[in-house]
Amino acid sequence: MRFLVLTIFPEMMAALWSHGMVRRAVEQGAVSAAAINIRDFAPDRHHVTDDRPYGGGCGMVMKPEPLAAALRHARESAPGARTILMAPQGRRFDQAAAQELAALPGLILVCGRYEGVDDRLVGGLIEDELSVGDYILTGGEIAAMAVIDAVTRLIPGVLGGEESAERDSFSDGLLEHGHYTRPPVFEGEAVPEVLLSGHHARIERWRLEASLIRTFVNRPDLLQGRTLSPQEREILARWQADLGRLLGGEADIGDPRRNRSGRS
Repeated sequence: MRFLVLTIFPEMMAALWSHGMVRRAVEQGAVSAAAINIRDFAPDRHHVTDDRPYGGGCGMVMKPEPLAAALRHARESAPGARTILMAPQGRRFDQAAAQELAALPGLILVCGRYEGVDDRLVGGLIEDELSVGDYILTGGEIAAMAVIDAVTRLIPGVLGGEESAERDSFSDGLLEHGHYTRPPVFEGEAVPEVLLSGHHARIERWRLEASLIRTFVNRPDLLQGRTLSPQEREILARWQADLGRLLGGEADIGDPRRNRSGRS
């Protein structure tokens, strides 16, 4: 996987691939990463990359000429890579998008600044747009770092175990269960006993149930329309029975296959 990041602050990106998992991936040869300074492609002696917007208004807009030249240079350096603009109007970046991008030979990530880039570049030299959330950042560099980190961990061998990425939150549509390490008791709170049992089947069942609970409490939207596995159905049926006993009667929360009225 080849990452090229187009930015006016290339020094920001150097910190990402100089530390942690991304650095190890670079050292292993699993990825290569470089930042391209858009200012280097500005023709004037001051290397100006922004100008006032047509029609008036506050802020500045990134000029098309330097960015277009930088993009063409990047495409020559990384043929086959997808060119992506980090922008609030882009499609939302999530785990499914990370898995999609991890299958590509390379990514060229464009980091906007100011009020954004000249719109004449979008749809031409820029093939795709991604947003990391419904909020505004000063520039696209932090968003590009998030994409690089999320994609890199999905490249086989980077995490040191094929199951590591598969067990992450969102990989199977659920939030990940809680994690514990030594000591067995910390400030009066003990590690769940099942995790100390050495009984792998019971541990896996606990982890699935803990994932379901965490998802239901924190992100119930992830369960909407989910096709439940037989084991997940059995766990939810037991919860239903437990709720019935707590309520002093039989709780009928309905079969997940029924509609809200309880009728098929």
